[in-house]
Parts: sequence; structure tokens; C-alpha cells
Amino acid sequence: MTKLHRKSISKRTVDALPAGKDMVYWDSELPGFGVRVYPSGSKVYIAQTRVKGKSRRVTVGRHGVITAERARRRAASIITRVKAGEDPVAAPLAPKPPPGPAVAEIAERYLAEHVALRCKPTTAAQRRFVLEKHILPAFGAMSLEDVIRERVTALHHGLRATPATANMVLATLSRMFTFAEACGLGTDGGNPCRFVSKYRERRRERFLSDGEFARLGTVLAEMEAEGRLTVHATAAFRLLMLTGCRRNEIATLRWSDVDLAERELHLAQAKTGARTVTLSPEAVQVLAGLPRAADTPWVIAGPRPGTRITNLSEQWRRVRARADLEDVRLHDLRHSWASRALALGESLPMIGRLLGHARVETTARYAHLARDSVHEAAAQIAADIGADLLGGRNAGEATPASATGLHGSRESALPAI
Repeated sequence: MTKLHRKSISKRTVDALPAGKDMVYWDSELPGFGVRVYPSGSKVYIAQTRVKGKSRRVTVGRHGVITAERARRRAASIITRVKAGEDPVAAPLAPKPPPGPAVAEIAERYLAEHVALRCKPTTAAQRRFVLEKHILPAFGAMSLEDVIRERVTALHHGLRATPATANMVLATLSRMFTFAEACGLGTDGGNPCRFVSKYRERRRERFLSDGEFARLGTVLAEMEAEGRLTVHATAAFRLLMLTGCRRNEIATLRWSDVDLAERELHLAQAKTGARTVTLSPEAVQVLAGLPRAADTPWVIAGPRPGTRITNLSEQWRRVRARADLEDVRLHDLRHSWASRALALGESLPMIGRLLGHARVETTARYAHLARDSVHEAAAQIAADIGADLLGGRNAGEATPASATGLHGSRESALPAI
């Protein structure tokens, strides 16, 4: 058995106790008050004392259901009653408080008072979906007090086959409990999502090759000519490839955001805040060639007057199937834009600025591509030198212009000595 040296049992110290073995940790201030940690990670407060030479241990309550301070008071009462020869649980320390608000009620307030006011429409839709699909079916009828860490862990574990979804559910539930606490509706056990470890997510990385870009260009032209794609859908896909923009940045683009004279898009509602996108001549050509109806503000107009396209993903599935690129998502066009920028020598900070990244860490995911480019360049240079060093090239043979980046022979490019 282990004693908590110079520390009284508190929420913080109990939260930090590791799982692994069945251990009992004793309080340094109240003799006989302790917490038992099971290998599963469950933690239970206990009270223990000796009466007539015999040890008596009583369970006080589960950590996360009652607070450490409440458990301490209850343990002190139990120890006193046991020593007096009374039933330790005959009289509770205090009447059980009435149940708090139901999770469904808090979720409704969270969506109305926080998400609707502070989140972008796509984020708001995502959080509403997670609540309605996963959280409310599991916890909706419960009170906040009943949503303990073990239940959150079970829900998270049940979604382990889809790590990204499991982590999204955990994050949304945690934000909702933080909102409840800010409204004065927090529970004694605090946020039950704390210390629930997220799953490692495997990031998908798919970058289009030169040949695949060319194949996509051909398929888009063919499908538009055949009437299988509208001119606006075709333009949307071309703009995604030419600008590196996010799907919604193009799908919700308004003509008032477009400045063809300055070759810029002014996005007021981008994911990371307002930003300006510089347009290439090719992107300007795509935009200039689009028919502009007077009854709609949208660049990528929908089939009905005044509407915008809402089914880009569905149309993209038809395009990628015909191009034999079934594993390419729309977002991979943005990744491919960044990959091509790196191959052309652009720095990671510049790419992050062009893509509208708010954090350096987001752009850093492409760092390995930069290393690949450096390795490839080093290999090409070493191969060229090695041809001379190891006798692979005849004396006086010129190095190809593609190897040196210069026109003519290597001798003509070097200064005379």
C-alpha cells in the first residue's frame, strides 16, 4: 500500500493516479481515508478503521460521481460511526441532491447559445450531427451527473473502428461539458472527458501526379462537352485544382468576392478567417468564361435561379470514376496543389500563407515532401558527379542541359581558368 506523501486526496491528485495495478492510496491528513485504483482505471473512495482489533473497510463512493471533498466528509463520518459501534451507512452525510439537467437539455442550449453564435455554418452542422447521431442516443435521457468517465470511455471505445469519428464525439462532448460549467451547471465530478485518450488518426495523403492531372483535365472537358457536367461544376473542379482552395471556399464563392482586375478572391468567411487568394492567369480565364446570371450572387451557380451547387461531392464521384481515380477525394486536390508547390521550390511558410493555414503545424504535414525533394535533388547531383568520378562518362562528353539546368555543355557554363 502506498501513502500520498505530504498531499491530501483531491480531485487533481486522484485524476493523476495511474492505472495498472490494484492499489490503495491513503490520505496524508485524514487517517483511514483512501482511494482504491483498479487495473481498469476505475477509482473508488474508501474509509477504513479498526474496531476491537478488527479492520473494517467501507466503500464511500466512486470518483467522478462524488467529489474528493464530499468523499472526505463522508469518510470522516463513517470512521466516527464505526468507532462508536454504529452502522456506518445508517444515516447519509447529506440528502442526495436532486438530479441536474438532462444532457438533451444542455445539448439544446449548447447548440443555440454557443454553436449557432460562435461557430461557422459547416462546424455548426458537424457538431449538431455528432450530437444527434452519437451523443444524444447514448446520454440524452441522463442527467449530467450520470455521464461519468467510464461511460464516456465506453462510447469512445465503441467507435474505435472509426478513430476520427470517435475523437470528434469525444471533443464535442467535452466542449458541451465546458459550456455547462460556464453556465454554472457543472457536475461534482468535473468534465468526464478529461483524461480519456484520443485515438491516433491516420492522415490520408494522396497527391496527383502530372499524368493524373492531365487525365482529369481531359475527363472534365469530355464530360462537359457531353452534357454530363454543367459548366459551373466543371469550373468548380478546375478552380480547386488551380487555387488550392477548400471545397466550401469555392462552392460558396460570390461574384462580390471576385476581383478579376486585381486577380484576387476576397474570402470573408474562410475556415481560418478572412483571407485573400491570388489568382493565376489560368484561374482568371476559368472565372472570366463563366456565364453570370443576374438573379444569383453565386459564382458556382446551381440548377435553379438564385441557388448555388450543393452536390459537388456527388458529381466528383462520377468524374473520378471515369478518370480511374477512385481513391482521390476532393480535398486531395488541395493536397496536390501543396505538393506541386513544394516540387517547384516554394517554402513551407509561403505555402501555408497561400493555403490560408492559421497554424504552422498544419503546413508542417507537408514537410516530408520537402525532404523528398531535397533527397531527389541530392541524388541527381551526386549521380551527375559520380558519372565523372567513377568513369561513367567519356572524357569531353557534355552534361545534358536537364542535369545542369543550363543550356549547352558543362564546359561552356564554367568560367575559364
